[in-house]
Amino acid sequence: MKTYLYWFAISALLLWIGWPPIPYSSPVLFVAFIPLLIGIEKIIRSDYKKKGRKIFWSSFLTLSVWNTASIYWVYNAMNAYLPAHISLLISLIPFTLGPFLLTASFWLYYAIRKRKSIYLGLIALPGFWILAEYLHQSWDLAFPWMSLGNGFANFHHIVQWYEFTGIYGGAVWIWVINILGFLIYLHYKKQIQLSKPKLMYSALGLIIVLPITASLLIYKQYEEHFNPSHIVVAQPNIDPYQKFGNIHPDEQLDILMRLSAEVAAPNTEFFIWPETAISSYEGINEEDFREYPAYQRMQEFLTNYKNGNILSGIESYRLYPSASTSSARPFGNQYIDYFNSSVLVDNSSKIQYYHKSKLVPGVEKLPFGESLNFLKPLFAHFGGTTGGYGSQKKPNAFYAESGIGAAPVICYESIWGNYVNRYVQEGAQFIAIVTNDGWWGNTSGKDQHLLYAKLRAIENRRWVARSANTGISAFINQTGDITQQSEWWMEDALAEEINLNEKLTFYAKHGDWIISLSTFASFLILISLFFKTSLFKKE
Repeated sequence: MKTYLYWFAISALLLWIGWPPIPYSSPVLFVAFIPLLIGIEKIIRSDYKKKGRKIFWSSFLTLSVWNTASIYWVYNAMNAYLPAHISLLISLIPFTLGPFLLTASFWLYYAIRKRKSIYLGLIALPGFWILAEYLHQSWDLAFPWMSLGNGFANFHHIVQWYEFTGIYGGAVWIWVINILGFLIYLHYKKQIQLSKPKLMYSALGLIIVLPITASLLIYKQYEEHFNPSHIVVAQPNIDPYQKFGNIHPDEQLDILMRLSAEVAAPNTEFFIWPETAISSYEGINEEDFREYPAYQRMQEFLTNYKNGNILSGIESYRLYPSASTSSARPFGNQYIDYFNSSVLVDNSSKIQYYHKSKLVPGVEKLPFGESLNFLKPLFAHFGGTTGGYGSQKKPNAFYAESGIGAAPVICYESIWGNYVNRYVQEGAQFIAIVTNDGWWGNTSGKDQHLLYAKLRAIENRRWVARSANTGISAFINQTGDITQQSEWWMEDALAEEINLNEKLTFYAKHGDWIISLSTFASFLILISLFFKTSLFKKE
């Protein structure tokens, strides 16, 4: 192995160690990129030919190893019901696609460094990284599971300021510390000369200590406004691979009502049931749901709870006289749209629906529409129609008759901070996450998904009530603490008196403002490549 490759291997290892769910390991991320930058430096200062190519592929390998080690469970889920070679082929998409996009930031760093200076290149690097992450959460192959700021989900006490910045503030923090550490290393190795090294040491210390200190003060002093609501989350523990083989939908409903009643109180206001908890063999027609026995049984259940509401996942569909949506398909002389949905049922005849918007690529939708139609045989579906779910463009909050607003977040959507805060803008006073999580088995995937919900609680200062079919179900308070959680793969129900919150945090109001700032700064730096300036001379 060439000597510079050792540095890339060390970075991959450190990134994996610092990633959830390993408890309190996230500070490792403060140094995880330094070996990678050292490896790039060794290539730049070597006599290798095609240095840009070596930097690109070495960086790509580093990030791919980190991603694969952290989200290996993607293959585990696929391999449970697909041939091994097809499972591996599909798993390579999340294992390598994100790293491929992020690697461009290192290539651009090298290009700027070659044309201008190491300092301008390092200033640009975090901006390019954030733009790559934003692209990966915005296109048809979106999978922002490994966004760098998510790395603090296992140590949420030190990022309470996410209520101002969201996860991209964490990404900037990690990069600034790594870059300062890298410059100090180069100064120590006499490869650059810092004019005021002691000032650099002080700056590094302050950038580490001040955000942590501020966060811990916020965490210690934060007080929730007393506005109680009694909530129940149910965990029926139904094997998703055998859902329509070994258990009837009516039996699933029996389990949910039994578990809910065991922990409910007369003043319970919301019963949260997991993703696709309400179903039938052919799906639920939304227009006729009131005629289904399941709906009538749910209303009968709620007669014992004066202010009760059931917020549940549901497999639903709608019929249209014509192809009024891009996902609608022929169905006799009509068109049909299938949805992975949430529904709110109360003691009145009113029904509210939300159709999942952030669909899993290849699993719930076919990326890039008809252009990849030939790949349909490769995509398996986690409980519906391959690549065929409809969606809605923006989220909507559910409102109880009492006026309480709830965010009906479905599974995968909970990893989008900028999407969840739109529910809050719509009036959600707490976040209800309905998910399955049984597809991945007893792997770190279920733990990561739970931990990421802590960040949504902090960003919006909202309680999270999380109902997962096989676990882990939980309650998370406004500072990101898990107050209760279930065990994996067992029937359970939890009850908690949470505090509702109507105030909007800075992040809830303004979203990912750091992306706009990064875009502007990166654009200016790229433009500077075409002009001569004495501000950043090539060293």
